[in-house]
Amino acid sequence: MMTKTEEQQLVAITAFMQKVLGGDESGHDTTHIDRVVALTKHILTTEPTADEFIAVAAATLHDTYDDKLFKNVTSAKQAVVDMLTDNGIDEAKQAEIFQIIDNMSWSKQRFGNPEPLTLAGQIVQDADRLEAIGAIAVARVIQYGVQKHHILYDPTMPPRDLKTKADYRDATGETMINHFYEKLFLLKDYLNTDEGKRIGAKRDAIMHEFVAQFEAEWAGTDYLN
Repeated sequence: MMTKTEEQQLVAITAFMQKVLGGDESGHDTTHIDRVVALTKHILTTEPTADEFIAVAAATLHDTYDDKLFKNVTSAKQAVVDMLTDNGIDEAKQAEIFQIIDNMSWSKQRFGNPEPLTLAGQIVQDADRLEAIGAIAVARVIQYGVQKHHILYDPTMPPRDLKTKADYRDATGETMINHFYEKLFLLKDYLNTDEGKRIGAKRDAIMHEFVAQFEAEWAGTDYLN
């Protein structure tokens, strides 16, 4: 249960996020954050021992200094620190929020050496990953790919075997459809909470159905049966 002060602090945190991400066109805009926050709050109802304020604050801020979106990550993160400090959020809570954000990403888990997440962090991680699974995720892949000028699909280009974060960030050989095989189809096996796994299974099935239908239509085999 959050205190009145924490609720007021979250209002300020949300306003800051909206200012920072309001112009995003990559699929990491305020509506994405709103969905991650909603998922976080939902999973929190099934994990009552987690710190609600820390989880919701981290969910709200998790893309405000992402290296996919900001060239100067240090400066962007410092702006978050300044905002939290100005709104009376002490260093201990800030440390918990940043520990989650700095260790929750897919690239950190796959190619880095992340610190173990608290239960609040596991919930936020699940919420962010669930936002990358399902029907909206399909649209976001296309939205992000168009902005980055990625190829939609090329059946002669197989999914890449990504070994490092540099490989992951390198667009060479990347296609939008390959991104499902390289990342999105893997996510359901990396969810933490029981509720996250339940939702993830349903959303994963939707993505597999889409990709299978897309590839069949591209190959001209969907109308042969």
